[in-house]
Amino acid sequence: MCPAHAFCCRQRGQGSLGNHGPWRTGLLLLALLLTGFALCAQPISPTAVPGAAPTPSNAPRVISVDLNQVIHPVSVEILRNAITHAEETGASAVLVRLNTPGGLMDAMRECVELIVASPVPVITYVTPSGARAASAGFFLLQAGDLAAMAPGTNTGAASPVLMGQEMDATMRKKVEEDASASLRSVVTRRGRNAELAETTVLEAKAFTEEEALKQNLINLVAASDTELFEQLESHEYTDWSGEKRTLRLRGAVITPYTPSLRERLMSAVSNPNIAFVLTVLGALGVYVEFTNPGFIFPGVAGAICILVGLSALSILPINWMGVALLVLALLFFILEATATSHGILGTGGAIAMTLGAVLLIDSPVPEMRIAISVAVAVSMGFAAITVFLLSLVVRAARNKVATGVETMPGRIALAVEDLDPAGRVRLDGDFWNAISSSPVAKGEQVRVLQIRGLTLDVEPAGNQPTTPS
Repeated sequence: MCPAHAFCCRQRGQGSLGNHGPWRTGLLLLALLLTGFALCAQPISPTAVPGAAPTPSNAPRVISVDLNQVIHPVSVEILRNAITHAEETGASAVLVRLNTPGGLMDAMRECVELIVASPVPVITYVTPSGARAASAGFFLLQAGDLAAMAPGTNTGAASPVLMGQEMDATMRKKVEEDASASLRSVVTRRGRNAELAETTVLEAKAFTEEEALKQNLINLVAASDTELFEQLESHEYTDWSGEKRTLRLRGAVITPYTPSLRERLMSAVSNPNIAFVLTVLGALGVYVEFTNPGFIFPGVAGAICILVGLSALSILPINWMGVALLVLALLFFILEATATSHGILGTGGAIAMTLGAVLLIDSPVPEMRIAISVAVAVSMGFAAITVFLLSLVVRAARNKVATGVETMPGRIALAVEDLDPAGRVRLDGDFWNAISSSPVAKGEQVRVLQIRGLTLDVEPAGNQPTTPS
């Protein structure tokens, strides 16, 4: 189990504004994005339990909600709204499908509080086959009024681990005792095997569905929702307040809870890999906007990506050493473009960014970490693009100016009238007032010495090398 699980010890060239191309591109992408969100926001219609016969309009209705990711604050919000919706619509029960490796301690405790305080019966169900309810998931499974598992599932393994370091004996004892007491209170209240449940914390024990059923950690094993409801028909249980209640769920109609647009978005980007990629792409977009003012779209899209990525990372346990390495990587990329290091600084930046990405999330659980393949791919790509863009900017700053009045000294102009010493000359098709250091006849060439306002200081070109005008 990891810090992300139930038992962490702490929380934690200039563009033109008149160019409508970027605007049109941005508006098109924005329209496509809004269309996608609108499609995602379509409500899911109530559906009967798969395999069940058509049910009458007065059939019992069950609100289902899937917790199939790491348990975090978004999970709490989804569960809270699902229970509220079930209460408001008069549903017979809430079915919480579990498939999770664990989660954050505070989020887990809030979920348990929501389940035990629910006025609607809550059935926790580890499904489908191959799923697990480990660590924080085990707590949620035990919190349900009725707990069930599908064949081929497992649960348990709830030992605490301190984020980023080993716990000493005293700290481990304190954390284990706190976790054990919390678990005992829930399991005892539900009439299950509290002594055995405690071993998941103290000894990291895990159980298959058959072992959990045989040793009274769950109420039943069911292969599907249909079978689950059939077994629960007329099942009597004791709710949290101690009152005897009976379920009538045969032929129930399941209405999946539809998360809001915000919940779906935050649930998607809470994946550390997606959050990291969004943050890096956002930084790249903002950089492109700063180096090419007027493009607009890269800056807007970059700012949005950065904010969304950082908001997702904010709910995860961050290791500040990883943050420091990412900042160091950016510094190396900047120095690579401004100093002659023969690629050493760029290579160091790519390595620092890769290490920073791997260490950014302080958790040993794979689901809570940035994958090494993602870290390498993003770091290499970002390094190549950033160094290339920075080198273009530095090269452009060092190049000799090719246009404007700064290029006029040394140019050759044609006298269109006698200069003695003042007169007019023609340069690049334009006529200029000029003052010559010595008399020049009409039709002769002169060399520009400097420009003062709208007047050129010139001298006879003579036989010296000339710059064509």
